Amino acid sequence: MRVNKVVLAALMVLAFASSVEAQNNVKIAYIDSQTILDQDPAARQAQRQFEASLATYQSEVQQMGEELQQLIEQYEQQQAMLSEEARANRQEQIRLKQTQYQQRIQELEQQATLRQVELVEPVMERITTIIDALRVEGGYSMIFDVAAQGIISADPALDLTAEVIRRLQAAAAEQGTSGGSGW
Repeated sequence: MRVNKVVLAALMVLAFASSVEAQNNVKIAYIDSQTILDQDPAARQAQRQFEASLATYQSEVQQMGEELQQLIEQYEQQQAMLSEEARANRQEQIRLKQTQYQQRIQELEQQATLRQVELVEPVMERITTIIDALRVEGGYSMIFDVAAQGIISADPALDLTAEVIRRLQAAAAEQGTSGGSGW
């Protein structure tokens, strides 16, 4: 029985020692995704493309809004001179136009969301590929994102943001010299 206790105690010490050693081998780093996105040429290009698409959507919404406003103003000016039936017809036209206006806003918001995903997805895939490569090369167990505000304090030596940016810029320069379109 005494032998079993000694063996059990020895196994517990070995398990604890291997657990402590495993914890000592854990390497952690972090990045700042907002800084990366701000400095990545492809992300900036995607942002410009999205803003151009958004301007088109906003222009259409503004035009529809102006048409609706004109319809309302005309009705208000002519309301006193209209028959009951004509007033009801105009009110129905205004309600219909308001409904169309709201539906179009929703459609354009959906289109804007889809366009943003379409533009951002390839950028995020490139960034994730680089971060994954850094994790493997550096033997990191985890890489956190300070932009997600999950890290309160960290050693700046663990920050891989500059290396991710350097690799993204190198890839963009290489793509530019190899004749790739980038998008």
